[in-house]
Amino acid sequence: MTRTTADLAEHGFSPETEEGLWFPLTKTELTALVAAALEEDDTKHDLTSVATVLSDRTARCRMVARRAGVIAGLPLAREAFEQLDADVNVRLDVEDGARVQPATSVMFLSGHARCLLSAERVALNFVQKLSGVATLTARYVEAVKGTKAKILDTRKTTPGWRKLERYAVRAGGGMNHRFNLGSAVLIKDNHLAAVDGDINLAVTRARAIAPEGAGVEVECETLQQVEAALGAGADVIMLDNMKVKQLVEAVKLIGGRAVTEASGGITLETVRPIAEAGVDWISVGALTHSAPALDIGLDFD
Repeated sequence: MTRTTADLAEHGFSPETEEGLWFPLTKTELTALVAAALEEDDTKHDLTSVATVLSDRTARCRMVARRAGVIAGLPLAREAFEQLDADVNVRLDVEDGARVQPATSVMFLSGHARCLLSAERVALNFVQKLSGVATLTARYVEAVKGTKAKILDTRKTTPGWRKLERYAVRAGGGMNHRFNLGSAVLIKDNHLAAVDGDINLAVTRARAIAPEGAGVEVECETLQQVEAALGAGADVIMLDNMKVKQLVEAVKLIGGRAVTEASGGITLETVRPIAEAGVDWISVGALTHSAPALDIGLDFD
């Protein structure tokens, strides 16, 4: 049976099947996360703003992209400003997922000057970090354009930020792998070591305990392991740290009987040849663990 990405969307893999870009936090979660960030920065005791800005002063400002990139995290920034000033006027000039050039206005604000100043860093921290993830993801997606390969994230996320970082990956045009350990089965090298390398046994046990319909993926480093994973009926076969020539052989061997995923130290310099080897997915941990923040600032009129 030929496996496709769509087949696996209901089995714990690639859950981003809804149309459009949907923000992953509930209102309650959003409020709590931003409130914690504002408290961490002690925004209610902003000594500098209190000392330098009159209490009744109002101001206008713009959040501006300093570099080209993809924007993500605006709902968090908006929440930060609104929590400190319930009457603040916020206008979004772009939406999350927008590609922007340097000097692009992202958000316009007018309100209590002290509140705008106090919320500035928290708001920018959210948007800069998530836009960095979205921007790096977009670069990988662009690098494999014209191939069938899809760029996926991994579980190498900042603790507590997984929903947000994976949202940013989607904003950049990427896809999400399994969300957590309970979403699907992924049998890696250390799991295989626990069963003396017996892939068939590992898959059989996984099928016995996993919820009905849950996807099963096996990490393979050799063509012999690929053959064993195929024989065991794996849904996804991860081709780990394989050279391009070996990837081509593995894809040919699998012949559409499982979804193929390339993984392991993939960079912007190596991703194109890997995609051209014919794999379905390319998972890149760097999307979330190594993305540099996008340079975005807040400019007061």
